[in-house]
Amino acid sequence: MCAPTPGLRRVMVLLAAALVSASVAAGEGWRAEGVQYGQVGADVVLSCAGPPGRSGVEWRRDGAAALPEGCILRDGDLLLPQAALAAGGAYSCHDGTGQLLRSVSLRLGYLPGIPSVTCRASDYENFSCSWTPSVETFLPTRYITTYRTQSSQVGPCVQDPGRPRTCTVPKCEFWSSYRLNVTEVNPLGSSFRLLDVTMQAIIKPDPPEGLMVEPVPSAPRRLRVRWQYPASWPQEPHFQLKFRLQYRPVAHGSWSLVETVNLSEVITDAFSGLEHVVQVGAKDFLDAGNWSEWSAEARATPGPGLTVAPGDEATTDAGLESPAEEPSLAPNPEPIDRSDPMEKVAILISLGIFAFVILAVVLGIASTVCLRLRKPSKDETKKHDFLAAAVHMRALPKAQIL
Repeated sequence: MCAPTPGLRRVMVLLAAALVSASVAAGEGWRAEGVQYGQVGADVVLSCAGPPGRSGVEWRRDGAAALPEGCILRDGDLLLPQAALAAGGAYSCHDGTGQLLRSVSLRLGYLPGIPSVTCRASDYENFSCSWTPSVETFLPTRYITTYRTQSSQVGPCVQDPGRPRTCTVPKCEFWSSYRLNVTEVNPLGSSFRLLDVTMQAIIKPDPPEGLMVEPVPSAPRRLRVRWQYPASWPQEPHFQLKFRLQYRPVAHGSWSLVETVNLSEVITDAFSGLEHVVQVGAKDFLDAGNWSEWSAEARATPGPGLTVAPGDEATTDAGLESPAEEPSLAPNPEPIDRSDPMEKVAILISLGIFAFVILAVVLGIASTVCLRLRKPSKDETKKHDFLAAAVHMRALPKAQIL
């Protein structure tokens, strides 16, 4: 993804600072009646009702006079230096007669840490983000989630009450980038995480649905597999999915993989009589993003594939009465042969045709060379005729020559 321009970066920093300020201001809303929050490791002061410097005040914790170790009573107030997490509880102050002056519930915890955020798009129209806190604060916490686009459009990442710590950005632009802001707020303060997101990088479809596996009649090594698009993926012509199929006999530990763009596939190298387990996954057709999780398993066993001719019924019945050899369930140490006999035949035929063509070309070239070597040239023929005429004239008498 392209780096944001310096101006946009400054705008995002200012936005983050504004969110933090708003979060801190919103922290005032945590101060419910009778509840006081404090930070672990800091000094905490509990005030008693009445005029300052009032004497004869007694503090109790959870109804008992036993107070945390190291606490100090100062002018009627209770000071807890470097309060420990265990120092929280229900405190009350009383006058000399034991009358209740004030009660307060002290809740101790930590400042929020920077949350860890991940985002994923199960389709090309929306993406959702989830986060986990980096610090267990032991205090009530809320989250503020917003996003900003490259065109400086700002909007909320909508949180679903039924799915805690998740939010969704609807109606996204597939080729755009987004900057997500997740701010964690508790009564002590806030912390935020900025995350840059591109749809192409986070697209991850849901697993395919409706996986079905069945044996192919009269084919002892074949299984037919069918599945459907995940319901969350809109089926548009420009946003298709491709699939990968993994399968193995239940007794084997290694998987075989096949990729396809179809919604069905025929496994041609299954083991007859052995139960097979099959799963299927999906990914964007243009290879954007990541593969989905594997679908739920489906199982099937290839049939024996026997075909019985009308005259062979007696033989078949007799064969069925005899105990057949049970297939071994032990893992086969030999590698799985994924080749198809028909493919082997096609390869052999292709090699034969190729060899024939090469042989014909070589023979043609050899014949042409032989013919050229045997045919005399025109210069040699003229030279031979000239020498023959000269010899003939030298043999004649001079009178005939003159």
